[in-house]
Amino acid sequence: MAPFRRGTKGGGGSSSRGRGGPTSRGRGRGRGRGSSTLADGPKSTFYSTRVEEAREGISEHDQAAAEESVSEEISPSESSEDGADATAASIVKPYNILLRSLNRNVHHEQPPHKRRRLVQGHAGDGPLYSPAPTNILQPDEGKDPDFVEEAEEAGNISADGLDDDDIFEPEDDDSHDYFHKHFTAVDEKALVLCTKDTADLSWITRRSVVQPVWKLSSASYKSLSIVPELTTKTMFTTKDFQLKHRLQTRAKQAIPSMNGLNGILASSIFKYQDLLFCDRLPTVASDIRTLTCLHALNHIFKTRDRIIKNNTRLLKADTSEDVEYRDQGFTRPKVLIVLPTRQACVKAAECIISLCEPEQQENKKRFQDSYSQADDDFSPDKPEDFRELFGGNDDDMFRLGMKFTRKTVKFFSQFYNSDMILASPLGLRMAIGNEDMKKEDHDFLSSIEIVIVDQTDALLMQNWEHLEYIFDHLNLQPKETHGCDFSRVRNWYLDGYARFLRQTIILSAYNTPEINRLFGHNMLNIAGKVKICKDNYEGVMLDLGMQVKQTFSRYDAPNILADSDARFKYFITAIIPSLSKIFRVGSTKGQGILIFIPSYMDFVRIRNFFANSASTQNVSFGSISEYTSVRDVARARSHFFSGRHSLLLYTGRAHHFRRYLLRGVQKVIMYALPDNPLFYQEIVEGYLTRSLSEGSIDALDASVRSVFSKWDILKLERIVGTKRCATMIEERNGDTFDFV
Repeated sequence: MAPFRRGTKGGGGSSSRGRGGPTSRGRGRGRGRGSSTLADGPKSTFYSTRVEEAREGISEHDQAAAEESVSEEISPSESSEDGADATAASIVKPYNILLRSLNRNVHHEQPPHKRRRLVQGHAGDGPLYSPAPTNILQPDEGKDPDFVEEAEEAGNISADGLDDDDIFEPEDDDSHDYFHKHFTAVDEKALVLCTKDTADLSWITRRSVVQPVWKLSSASYKSLSIVPELTTKTMFTTKDFQLKHRLQTRAKQAIPSMNGLNGILASSIFKYQDLLFCDRLPTVASDIRTLTCLHALNHIFKTRDRIIKNNTRLLKADTSEDVEYRDQGFTRPKVLIVLPTRQACVKAAECIISLCEPEQQENKKRFQDSYSQADDDFSPDKPEDFRELFGGNDDDMFRLGMKFTRKTVKFFSQFYNSDMILASPLGLRMAIGNEDMKKEDHDFLSSIEIVIVDQTDALLMQNWEHLEYIFDHLNLQPKETHGCDFSRVRNWYLDGYARFLRQTIILSAYNTPEINRLFGHNMLNIAGKVKICKDNYEGVMLDLGMQVKQTFSRYDAPNILADSDARFKYFITAIIPSLSKIFRVGSTKGQGILIFIPSYMDFVRIRNFFANSASTQNVSFGSISEYTSVRDVARARSHFFSGRHSLLLYTGRAHHFRRYLLRGVQKVIMYALPDNPLFYQEIVEGYLTRSLSEGSIDALDASVRSVFSKWDILKLERIVGTKRCATMIEERNGDTFDFV
């Protein structure tokens, strides 16, 4: 899927790799504040005699509507004055240049001392961040706000000692400690069997229903003959988490109740099982974030304290004894949290700080300026999931290292000095680099033991290939040593079995084939994996606030690879002929047809068909995609509402990032069902209801027609309901289903 280009917003300026590297432009969603095209620059817009009429013929009313949401261009006089000022400022006498160079040499005879910015106080004294100004400050003009200039430290853990509570804390009961059982008491023979089962795709699965809301599916390796515990061993209190002493008090305050969803998720998370949760909604997002961040902190602190305690034992041990403590990985980073936006990173960091309550926070001001931004003043019609995702700084190009010491949390630590990495798929992909580049660096991912992917459904609307690329580079053998003490590295790291011990937690609002592939091919935990989804969908088609004819047409596709071609063939042979009757010359009934196309590749294919096919030569149509400029979007909406365009092509990603309220819609055609069921409700109910209220359509004329195949079963289930979905997929007496 092609990446979605958007204007830069807030702190999403230019970027380079965290350790220095090629630069890339920041990628904010924009919403009109970031310009995607220059006033006089080249413009990659699709033009056709049947798509765009002559610009000279545009009426004043339409032209005004088209320019309503477009920012004013810079006048030639302003640009010329700026150029004159720049020219004057660049004129410097040679003598002054010589003096400056001499002064520079004097001041730089000694290297500058490193200055640390520490913020005193606990997290409870106030919020982690405050609203940032519109122009977010950056460390240096033209420099990546996430750039880190820091030397790589040798070893996994800094020798800064333990907390007093940790020194006098009793030794962990390894027989009941999930951390010890999962990472230390590892059966190497079992790992070899897991490798064989992975190649043969041999799994034991079990399904059950919990609280008649969710259905749980568990899977374990066939050779181990162990199925993960699901409902019989749920955790009821935070004592069951086996937390470090410094986290116990805050955990009780942050998670006062373990009833319902918290207990179900915690039973898998704190037992180091892989988890795919497909009902992550904004209403439960805060509770889930607290659970995952608490688990990540507990893992980091247990890893750190065990290494430091073993260091003390080695110092006290007799030199004649052959003592070995294998408690480390190749590199220091142990937790990776993948998030869609910078504001989501702020929420995660705020949760982490509130749980660990450090005495000092280094580089906190820089974090505030680069990541935090006040929530946008959205219109009341914007849904809750849109506000959660795009509120504040919605730049999707970032990566942040966090380092935890005894009393300090440091933001913007160098990756190899970090315990935790928070990043977007794009930001981490840029940090890794490409194979074609001279230097590809993914060693900092070699020892990741916990991966948390939040709002995975939002990442589907970015570039999914970036996330797949990250998973492909997790737990690989490092190319360099990075100061590693191999006598302390766990054996299963050396043998290349780290991916079988890694815990992966994926949180999404719904399930998709892409997410299912991650669950099947990249979640290989020896402790097993659990998938939690809704047990029964009623269907959003029942939640429409109006009665409208809804038609679902099924076509046959032999396999998933042939599905795209089969869909296109069905569309031009079954849908287009019915539209051709409406689009007769002189007919006025063809106005107001919206074709919703989730995939951009399908959108290009359909757009070219309408522009070049003889069967659509009488159709005047417009198009709105994620790449359409603000001016062209306004023009297309105006022409569609006024009737100059009888048909409008509209992509799923354009709706995801903008949530346009289109006017003049009389009929809706779903070229493919959307993954997000809310899109179906927003388009069908929102657009047609508005047309009815404006009197531009009769209730009997409004309709929606959707096209689907058996490969769309996950999408169809969320829209029509679980029971109806099974009937519509298996029905042999017909392929068209009408609902009113």
